Amino acid sequence: MEIRRTPIEDRLLRWMLLCGTAAVAAALVLRQGRFAGGLAAGFALSVIGFLWLRSAVAAALDLGRTAASKGLAFKLVLRYPLILGAFYLFYRTRWLPIEAVLAGLFVPLAGGVVECLYQLGVVVLASRR
Repeated sequence: MEIRRTPIEDRLLRWMLLCGTAAVAAALVLRQGRFAGGLAAGFALSVIGFLWLRSAVAAALDLGRTAASKGLAFKLVLRYPLILGAFYLFYRTRWLPIEAVLAGLFVPLAGGVVECLYQLGVVVLASRR
């Protein structure tokens, strides 16, 4: 099944990648290696979850023309157990700071905020013409 993406979806993914990479780089510059690792882990989980969810929404909006694949359904069901399992692993082992993993999970929110600001800028600039 081909996923039809809009420019907003592409920009949102780009903003997410930029925000997550900037946060990890800032933690590394501040010599917080374990925190950067936790951010990267949460960031990776959130981007994977976003991509899986985007595929599921595209399949649902296909209006029944094609059936959703078993793999897609498995990924959608696996999203939350994967996140909770990662939380449990990092909480119990203290291998990475759980706060950093949690902060990394908020990368899609940061990307959404940046996209909203971008859209607002486009509207403001268009209204000045």
